Amino acid sequence: MGMRGKLVAGNWKMHGNLVENKALLDALSARLSVLEGASCAVCVPYPYLFQVQSALQGGKIAWGAQNLSQHEKGAFTGEVSASMLLDFGCKYAIVGHSERRALFGDDDATVAAKFVAAQKAGLTPILCVGETLEEREGNITEQVVARQLDAVMSVVGVDGLKNSVLAYEPVWAIGTGKTASPEQAQAVHAFIRARVAVASADVANGLVIQYGGSVKASNAAHLFSMPDIDGGLIGGAALSADEFVAICLASQAA
Repeated sequence: MGMRGKLVAGNWKMHGNLVENKALLDALSARLSVLEGASCAVCVPYPYLFQVQSALQGGKIAWGAQNLSQHEKGAFTGEVSASMLLDFGCKYAIVGHSERRALFGDDDATVAAKFVAAQKAGLTPILCVGETLEEREGNITEQVVARQLDAVMSVVGVDGLKNSVLAYEPVWAIGTGKTASPEQAQAVHAFIRARVAVASADVANGLVIQYGGSVKASNAAHLFSMPDIDGGLIGGAALSADEFVAICLASQAA
């Protein structure tokens, strides 16, 4: 397994209710109690953090949020701060998800500020980077990913990546049923790790880089067998106990 473990994190997006969540969390708790060596987490909508904390504390599954404010506190109506997330036992916060970038105006500078806010509070940011279909077809995948990564590295330095997770998400493969082939995904993961390695080989070797883009039970093992793919950021499949458990177990076997 080398010096870095694998992390599978479910991103529920804007899905869930108290009843469905309970059934899902009960199933995950029971069936993932066998996890050894692989890490597993769920990133849930803010209103359900208390429910998830209550259901999962003391078990093998960590939890986190899908976003956070870059501000510590104050007159920011409707925002949620890192310290609030810590109140509910969060370990992770997703920053820079493609939906936040595309739909809610989180630009590179905002994403970097959110990354800093998460880390400053002791949360582990999961930093998402990735290209659209138009960008991939224009052969600028590496430029786009480099820009998104550099926006954060230029603020926190390479050492600032130590307590973080990266997630490569080809936007064209999210929720479309299209998946980057394991080889396509591996190529971008290798590019990301090499770019970090220019600044620090140690940080690069220890950096967990997840793949996010229509990961399913059926393709997880192949994806996770790639040398630079360290688990997954899971969307739709994270809402199915069967799928999510299978993906987590595949990461443990890889």
